[in-house]
Amino acid sequence: MSACHSTNTALLNGGQSGSNSGHGTIALVGNPNVGKSVLFNTLTGAYVTVSNYPGTTVEVSRGRSRSSGTVVIDTPGMYTLLPISEEERVSRSVLFRETPQRIVQVIDAKNLERMLVFTLQLIEADLPLIVVVNMIDEADRIGLNIDLPLLAQQLGVPVAATVAVSGRGVRELGEMLTRDDVGTRGKRTIIAPAPVRYDEALERSLRQIGDSLREEYPLSRRAIALLLLQGDEEIEALVKERDPKCIDLARTVAADLKRQNGQHISYRINLHRQAEARRIAARVISRAPKARTGFTERLSRVMIHPLAGIPILLFILYFGLYRFVGLFGAGTLVDLLEGRVFESWLNPAAMRLFERILPWALVRDLFVGEFGLITMGLRYAVAIILPIVGTFFLAFSILEDSGYFPRLALLVDRIFKRLGLNGRAVIPMILGFGCDTMATIVTRTLETRRERVIATLLLALSVPCSAQLGVMLAVLSLNPIGLLLWVAVISVVFLLVGLLSAKLLPGKRPNFYMELPPLRLPKPSNVLIKTYTRMQWYLLEVIPLFLAASLVLWVGDVTGLFEVLVRALRPVTAWLGLPAEAARVLIFGFFRRDYGAAGLYDLQAAGLLSSGQLVVAAVTLTLFIPCVAQLGVMIKERGWKTAAGITAFIVPFAFVVGYGVRWVLRLVGMDT
Repeated sequence: MSACHSTNTALLNGGQSGSNSGHGTIALVGNPNVGKSVLFNTLTGAYVTVSNYPGTTVEVSRGRSRSSGTVVIDTPGMYTLLPISEEERVSRSVLFRETPQRIVQVIDAKNLERMLVFTLQLIEADLPLIVVVNMIDEADRIGLNIDLPLLAQQLGVPVAATVAVSGRGVRELGEMLTRDDVGTRGKRTIIAPAPVRYDEALERSLRQIGDSLREEYPLSRRAIALLLLQGDEEIEALVKERDPKCIDLARTVAADLKRQNGQHISYRINLHRQAEARRIAARVISRAPKARTGFTERLSRVMIHPLAGIPILLFILYFGLYRFVGLFGAGTLVDLLEGRVFESWLNPAAMRLFERILPWALVRDLFVGEFGLITMGLRYAVAIILPIVGTFFLAFSILEDSGYFPRLALLVDRIFKRLGLNGRAVIPMILGFGCDTMATIVTRTLETRRERVIATLLLALSVPCSAQLGVMLAVLSLNPIGLLLWVAVISVVFLLVGLLSAKLLPGKRPNFYMELPPLRLPKPSNVLIKTYTRMQWYLLEVIPLFLAASLVLWVGDVTGLFEVLVRALRPVTAWLGLPAEAARVLIFGFFRRDYGAAGLYDLQAAGLLSSGQLVVAAVTLTLFIPCVAQLGVMIKERGWKTAAGITAFIVPFAFVVGYGVRWVLRLVGMDT
């Protein structure tokens, strides 16, 4: 058994560490883009924790219900109990390992038939299920009437209807969740009908395998048998530990079944489930005359149109990133915090205080020197980076809740396919504008290793994080031509490297499938909760890294190592036509991209860069080696060989492109 299988088996087999296991836990499950996270935020409010699930780098959110105090877990999106992606494996591990008292499946009312296939799997598994038909208003708008009592009767589990974004039905759902007789194991108020009935050969095979199982499992024996027939390696490893004799039987039965019919067993099982879902949907759904196409529907079509969608994207980039994040966040707010709070008040006060209490200049410099924890680390983190990251998170949350991102994925799918990716890759790319480290982790959602390597390379090379982007927009905002040149160079590099990677790396073209949630006006409370949660992450996770970087720089300065690195880079910066001080900025950028961007901000504020030099420095710094945190995640996710290869390509490539920009600027008469 591989190490990966051992880890996954431990996740399936082990008990939950901590205090959230067992009774009282509610797990939200469902396909992506069905409003699950909105429902989670409505149920729990702002007091949530987001952390990696044990043994993985996949994030899971936890909070307590505002009405009952019950622990609520928001799992990553999943389509089936037979996992394909790491996110689906983690979601299934939550169901297996933490044995929630209630499992709430969130369904998009407009796509009821398709999502009932997963519902039937959860019922087959004999899990304590409550079905929430979300976005019921959207179904009403397009003329779909769903008989909810009949749906509950057909499924044999409780059913609720909500509009999570507005709060409609959420109070009733909360009351349902507090009742002991609803949705708990062995206490369903509705008698469940027989599970999906398969053809006789499949049913006979299920009975053979099910009868050979002797131990207890987190799913019903029927569900375990179904997964064994489909070759689920994690379930095979789990059963091998508990019922080792069953494995050989299951493999023999599966081989006989496939030989008799010739069809892939998973395909055969899904055909039966789809037929049952179709039958149920036909009984519970009635169609009213469809209303006239509304404004939001027409806007949605425009957003995904190959030509008409581009102006909307440019509009969002201009007002959302350039004006709001770049001018307001990186301009107005940074000027206020850095100029008035730190430079005029906090830094001078700190210097006076430490001069009185610390007579040793060397130790005093650790706090208020050139690389001081307060004068540099805290100033960079709070005065320069925090307002930029905060405005980006606010803009990101608004776009996320509006339903624009899935439409953007469809819009760019054709372009991304030429880069060896598909539209789904737009999500980690967009997240990269917030934090490239986090975005590199999210590349796990991509289907193939080839896609994950290409996406990791593009993130490390040409996607600036929110703080770096905000600073670049701020320092280049007074030079519109320079800003356009910077955007053009980074965009061309992104496309060129992507095209070459798609041609050089072997692999098949990825498929693309994504749910389209409705377009909505974001609910202010949900936007604020998401922004608050992400800002909380920044304050707790990132500020300590800034302080640690300041400490490392101080040690490097005291020992002379930092100056050795700076001197080694000065010939390169001279080759690029940049002042000697730019070498420090590049070193800063290795510790953190945003740290380097803040250093560039200082150089520009000191008047040490001409307009041409500023463009060259901005391009080189953007393309330069990823920060330490991102490099660490690259090693963990892609392996040290791939991470080393990406880094070995990026470093000289950034300098060559920077020199090329310098040469072009000199050719057209812009001094460097």
